Amino acid sequence: MQTFSVQDVERVLRLSRSTIRGLIKTGFVQPSRGPKRQLQFSFQDLIVLRAARALLEAKISRRRINRSLEDLRRRLPEQMPLSGLSISAIGDRVVVRDGKNHFQVDDGQYVLGLDVSVENGVIRVVEHKEAPAPAAPSAETADDWFDKGLRLEDADAKAAQAAYERAVELEPDCVAAWINLGRLHHARHDEKKAEIVYRRGIQECGPNPTLMFNLGVVLEDLGRIDDAIEAYQAALSEDPNMADGHFNLARLYEAQGKEQHAIRHLGQYRRLMSSSESR
Repeated sequence: MQTFSVQDVERVLRLSRSTIRGLIKTGFVQPSRGPKRQLQFSFQDLIVLRAARALLEAKISRRRINRSLEDLRRRLPEQMPLSGLSISAIGDRVVVRDGKNHFQVDDGQYVLGLDVSVENGVIRVVEHKEAPAPAAPSAETADDWFDKGLRLEDADAKAAQAAYERAVELEPDCVAAWINLGRLHHARHDEKKAEIVYRRGIQECGPNPTLMFNLGVVLEDLGRIDDAIEAYQAALSEDPNMADGHFNLARLYEAQGKEQHAIRHLGQYRRLMSSSESR
């Protein structure tokens, strides 16, 4: 069965790592663990995560959300169907369509519209919200450019980079585009450019923990260990439950001979991992 990493969930669903952890903590999904203890999400988990976020934003009661998601998970296929998948509200019923087949999930007075498809090997989950009236054709938005970047990443990294650059030009506080743009530069071993991108993203979007954590990784690769430690600390100040941040700090402090600091962060890392495994 195909599985997806935390990074895949961030890219596909445009959810921050702290939001993903929060949805896991509330029990909406229970991802498995890989051979290196990394989180692994199923196709069903991706759809349930996005649906949970949409329903929370619609201020649906937690009890109602849990019931709806339980029904939704039972109906979802384990793998992405070739025909794609659509989850939408029809009157007071939420209906899932898989090709020509359709079935009712639950009843309720809320609107949930998700289209799930695969384009060029990339899974896309797009939420459609009701509009008051059809709008006239307009220029491409930051979301359009972001989606282009996602589709292009595997086939043409430079074109994907240009798409993300256009997205942040149109919407400077588009955190997901800054994250993906920095990751592409880092993947090409252009750490200096990646550092510039992440710092610009923090400047535009504020102290986002994922941007600051990724900046720390880049600074480590540049050999600037003290700066990397500062970036990881900043990330943890925004998200104290970021296990990866504690692990990296423990590793760097141990290399510097700062055993007490290393022990403290390693203990935090183990506590967070143990808490995650017990859920």
